[in-house]
Amino acid sequence: MKEAEALVEVWRGELLESSHLGHAVVCDSTGAIVEAWGDPDRIIYPRSSAKMIQGLPLVESGAADAAGLGTEHLALACASHQGAPEHTERVERWLSDLGMTDADLRCGEEFPRDEETGHAMIRAHAQPCQWHNNCSGKHSGFLTLNRHLGGGTEYVEIDHPVQKAARDAFEEVTGMDSPCYGIDGCAAPNFATSVHGLARAMARFAAAGQGGGVRDAAAARLRDAMMAHPSLVAGQGRACTELMRALDGRGALKTGAEGVFVGILPELGMGIALKIADGATRASECALAAILVRLGVLDRNHPATIKRMNPPIPNRRGMTTGEIRPAPVLV
Repeated sequence: MKEAEALVEVWRGELLESSHLGHAVVCDSTGAIVEAWGDPDRIIYPRSSAKMIQGLPLVESGAADAAGLGTEHLALACASHQGAPEHTERVERWLSDLGMTDADLRCGEEFPRDEETGHAMIRAHAQPCQWHNNCSGKHSGFLTLNRHLGGGTEYVEIDHPVQKAARDAFEEVTGMDSPCYGIDGCAAPNFATSVHGLARAMARFAAAGQGGGVRDAAAARLRDAMMAHPSLVAGQGRACTELMRALDGRGALKTGAEGVFVGILPELGMGIALKIADGATRASECALAAILVRLGVLDRNHPATIKRMNPPIPNRRGMTTGEIRPAPVLV
């Protein structure tokens, strides 16, 4: 087993103050490794970076079309959103169209991550609902699939038809059996895979749309929905949204908790997966931006790139004291 590799450095003045170690893989459309750092076989939980995989049964089963879902719904099914009105109002309408309410969700209540929305709720002494949960779009997709399948109300249980379908799709596109699962923050099972397996799945999404059958078509629809609606996938100020806009339709990106990030690059037919060993978001965002620049799809001088790849470290007086930067192996 290979060791994690230094992917991101934190400098203060002329001294390397900290390093973030991790694993990263770039795959081509055949699933072969193009480049790798650290251990491609390291088993990880993909966390929310796997939402487009979890969304495959929603589309390929016919449930999405039967419910009249459009690209905005599919983008939300892949989202870890901010809980802003653009997200919650769509989720509320989606549930209403299903004849359901917030009570049918099983993701749990979460205070909105959108600052303006959160402040307004505090002033109004309002309580968050489950549709404020950053995973409420994914769970609305689960509910849509569950209605189509006729399953029981507890759709997050590991032996429920919805989760069995999710696991089958996950193992097929990653190209390996999942060795275990954990329960995610939103109460749904999260299936483990290797960094290579996750990159292989993203490459599968990248190459989708070439007439490869029902699953291939479903992957293309979910990928394209993400690229069409970057704001719905995350939201104001978020790396997924801002970097997808910087890619200008050349890729779909998705973060996951604990330092996971993935990329889908249709023009290159490539997939990216990375995991920062210590779970740091600042490092996963920096490493992903650096890999996108390395592959020639992201402008290193774009403000969204600089914000993640080489952000300055200010002190409380506004003085620049250092910088977060990719380690030499990524440059």
